[in-house]
Amino acid sequence: MNPIQVGLLGIGTVGSGTFKVLQRNQAEIRRRAGRGIEITMVADLDTARARSVVGDGVTVVADARAVIANPDIDIVIELIGGYGIARTLVLEAIAAGKHVVTANKALLAVHGSEIFAAASAKGVIVAFEAAVAGGIPIIKALREGLTANRIDWVAGIINGTTNFILSEMRSKGLDFGVVLKEAQRLGYAEADPTFDIEGVDAAHKATIMSAIAFGVPVQFDKAYVEGITGLQAADIRYAEQLGYRIKLLGITKRRDHGIELRVHPTLIPSTRLIANVEGAMNAVLVHGDAVGPTLYYGKGAGSEPTASAVIADLVDITRLHTADPDHRVPHLAFQPGSLSDTPILSIDDVVTAFYLRLQVADQTGVLARITGILAEHGISIDAVLQRPGADGDGTPTRVRGEGDTDLIILTHDTVEGRMKSALAQMQALPTVLAPIVRIRKEELN
Repeated sequence: MNPIQVGLLGIGTVGSGTFKVLQRNQAEIRRRAGRGIEITMVADLDTARARSVVGDGVTVVADARAVIANPDIDIVIELIGGYGIARTLVLEAIAAGKHVVTANKALLAVHGSEIFAAASAKGVIVAFEAAVAGGIPIIKALREGLTANRIDWVAGIINGTTNFILSEMRSKGLDFGVVLKEAQRLGYAEADPTFDIEGVDAAHKATIMSAIAFGVPVQFDKAYVEGITGLQAADIRYAEQLGYRIKLLGITKRRDHGIELRVHPTLIPSTRLIANVEGAMNAVLVHGDAVGPTLYYGKGAGSEPTASAVIADLVDITRLHTADPDHRVPHLAFQPGSLSDTPILSIDDVVTAFYLRLQVADQTGVLARITGILAEHGISIDAVLQRPGADGDGTPTRVRGEGDTDLIILTHDTVEGRMKSALAQMQALPTVLAPIVRIRKEELN
């Protein structure tokens, strides 16, 4: 059987890795797929660089539409990124009857419903394993491996840049800004790291996982997104003293009245495996009603780890190339006509526990007044820690009794809206001397 022919749009870090891994492991891949898979055409604006990667045996063009128009191309890999031209080209490839493989989480999180509907109507596959957690096969696990389960919740460290920053802040006691510069120097963070450090990248990925886990449309616009720019070394140190570590988590949970979809810094018990994922690594924890908790760990980015996921999609499409479209695995795990309209909950309706740090005057009755406010709002306390006032790096600046103190409170689960009301009341107290730090806490039992 002749090899299946693939056109590649964009041959940067992931594209070059895909080409190299596909060449290196061609024999093994052919044994698994049942036929060869060959990249025969590449589109990239920098044609000279593209030719230096692929050599003379591959057609290189500057115009991506020339790849889509080629009748010999069966699969188009989109590795351009972004929301703009990538969307146009993916839709044009689908309209031309091409299967599509993409690593573009932003595109799918924002325009996924449109793209999957177009693909279903045309009878082609859009595969996107590489869009979430790089080389970790989390999409296949959610969509196929756990198909017997009613998924209860998914929680993941799905951005390597922020995990590297938080790991360094914890291990070295450094502030956010210092570690960010080091991450940029080492290549873990982009020159403009906004999508990473503000949680947007993780929210794109969490949105996709939520849709697959619960059979709902992709709805990035309804996700709650909070990054790590406001985290201070003092809070990481206090969390450690209380037996927790802080990670940026993408979380989606099934509730009786809707689905939680949120990204934010989160305290996790240090005894949990996911709390010990360090550096630029990724990990996703999935809880199903039958299987219980399952953990998926590995490299979430990089040339060859992401290429591993891209090529896995190529193999899947090759196996299913001639299959009846109605008998393929649905894009979002559930049959297109069976997607649920279950609402994504507002952050005010989310149920979680909290870490609070209050800089308060060291006076009699302050703790009683604060705990009284929490009790008035039906919020119960799990633990209290009192320490001398500290700078942002956690270094004590004064001894207790000479001005102010840090009061750290861990709460049990409560509705976010109640906590907001309680925080507003506490913040108004004259004995609360600075903005209250609030970080959500998940036990991940």
